[in-house]
Amino acid sequence: MGLPKANRLKHRKAFKTVYQKGGRASGKYFILRTWKAVAESSGEVSPPPTQVGISISQKVSKKAVVRNRIKRQIRAIMRSFLPNLPSGWKIVVIVKPQAQGCKYEDFLRELKQLLIKSEVLHGD
Repeated sequence: MGLPKANRLKHRKAFKTVYQKGGRASGKYFILRTWKAVAESSGEVSPPPTQVGISISQKVSKKAVVRNRIKRQIRAIMRSFLPNLPSGWKIVVIVKPQAQGCKYEDFLRELKQLLIKSEVLHGD
């Protein structure tokens, strides 16, 4: 099961905006790009929902099966974090080649640390 439709970052333009305007946090397996989106129309009361995108290149693995497994694991982790994430953030998770042989628990730990480091998630 993937992320809810409202929480997906899909378009190239949205990714590009996060890359240009957002902050960066780096770990062993991931680079996290984050940007706090502001409400575009002044009449909008609540900020837009937090959106997440995943970028994984063929440098990680030539095999699509491996890349898709990593993406599924990241989506599952981000889906579990969604209730705790504040609204209005755009997040891009960039996967490094070292993530190929990594386990789910390591992904979970590092993504949580990077979200806290980038001040999206508040540490417990």
